Amino acid sequence: METLPISAESFKVGFIGAGKMAESIARGVVASGMLPPNRISTAVHSNLNRRQVFESFGVNVFSSSEEVVKESDVVIFSVKPQVVKKAITEVRSKLSKDKVLVSVAAGIKLKDLQEWSGQDRFIRVMPNTPAAVGEAASVMSLGTAATEEDGALVAKLFGSVGKILRADEKMFDAVTGLSGSGPAYIFLAIEALADGGVAAGLPRELALGLASQTVLGAATMVSKTGKHPGVLKDDVTSPGGTTIAGVHELEKGSFRATLMNAVVAAANRSRELSQS
Repeated sequence: METLPISAESFKVGFIGAGKMAESIARGVVASGMLPPNRISTAVHSNLNRRQVFESFGVNVFSSSEEVVKESDVVIFSVKPQVVKKAITEVRSKLSKDKVLVSVAAGIKLKDLQEWSGQDRFIRVMPNTPAAVGEAASVMSLGTAATEEDGALVAKLFGSVGKILRADEKMFDAVTGLSGSGPAYIFLAIEALADGGVAAGLPRELALGLASQTVLGAATMVSKTGKHPGVLKDDVTSPGGTTIAGVHELEKGSFRATLMNAVVAAANRSRELSQS
């Protein structure tokens, strides 16, 4: 039988898992005006605090995952990788080809998601933690029965908490190494820049504020100007000046090579975990 399209005007979204990622996505969807909160649901079994968090912005909170699936056209599995199989199999009997299924669990392949659910209309999304502030870098890959319309709908959902791109699933380990783990690298860089400011004589609060805003501003310039980062670096690096002196120190410390190695190491670890 032909797969029924999801109505963009009336569809409902349900989250299996009521953690921080589900909350970030739900808040982003509501804030963007894409969906009213009464068309979003999740299930909280015992954690009163999580129930209160979702109810505070109007999301329907049920007592069982089965109720969430029953009420939803798009079901997002937002649980930790080690429990995603259990979460899917618990609601397998309620799943159907009329629902679009989405997983944000790191390292769990589409073939496994489809096998556990008995459904091929699955989409895998790899978001990252800046989804919490509406600045996620997400990547998605479509399962065998997911349509382009399904992909567009999921892209709109995740686009409400940042940017979302398409990639073949075979690239997801590399995606994990770059955007999945990348925020931690940048947090370290911000901390180090702030420490450098303190070492140079700045008060801690001022140093941290300057470091975080500098990273934000630099990233925004790359995103909005379309210029290569090397060009932007050259624009601020005058002959014999302060910036080239600092860049020289970074080069002596293998700054770029270290970042490259970090991405490759995290990607390799992701590959190991997905095969275990």
